[in-house]
Amino acid sequence: MIKKSISLMCIAAIVFGSMLTVKAQDESKDYKMWEDIMLTPDNTKLKVLQENMRKHNMTYHKAGPNKATVYNITSGPNAGNIVWEMGPMMYKHNDSRPGEGAHDADWRDNVMPYIKKIQTIEYWTENKKLNNTDMLGEDGNSKYPIAFVRYYEVVDGPAPGINEFFERISKTVKALEGVNPWGVYYNEFRQGNLGRHIATWSFSPNWADFDKDVNWVETFNKVNGENSWQNQLDLEKITFSNTWDEILVYNAQMSGQ
Repeated sequence: MIKKSISLMCIAAIVFGSMLTVKAQDESKDYKMWEDIMLTPDNTKLKVLQENMRKHNMTYHKAGPNKATVYNITSGPNAGNIVWEMGPMMYKHNDSRPGEGAHDADWRDNVMPYIKKIQTIEYWTENKKLNNTDMLGEDGNSKYPIAFVRYYEVVDGPAPGINEFFERISKTVKALEGVNPWGVYYNEFRQGNLGRHIATWSFSPNWADFDKDVNWVETFNKVNGENSWQNQLDLEKITFSNTWDEILVYNAQMSGQ
């Protein structure tokens, strides 16, 4: 048996060179995408930042495609930063998002003075077919405030068997007992040396959830075939050049809901 925090995260890859989007993969126009901005806060001004960002989000990013959610990064190479996330959205929603005027002035005057650096601005699109994140519901952030995120850097060149890799993981997650919200997300734009090609998210209601053991290998081999887990490990080695993990915790005091 493997602990849930590890088993649910052994996931994912992408034929990144061709920059295929989930919209194309799913052959659907009804895709979901999120804009993520990673920010380094001024730790000496956290109280003011919290109050001002909360007010900004409640005013301009409370609902719909412009809805803002804020996470604290509590582990990994970016620990101490925060993620300001907007969505789910589509590209067209950028044409009608809050912008010039009161919105931009408020962000400039009341938020940015308490931010040391904007690290990245990225757009992530879900794999609708493989994800089971619908089980989070409308209040998923409150019920499942802790996210285990694994980032994957895909090797240059062809990545054979990539679709099978995703499908196996998805089938196994969905076959596990209990509620196990999980999703895979593709970075819409190339990141150069950052290597943030894809990310998988697993959502937990509390930290104790990470202590749970699940029959991961047993379930994996059951739904994918005998010895498929070892084949999956071999496929991972030739598909990814780097992976790393982060824990993100929902920040209700800064978010827009």
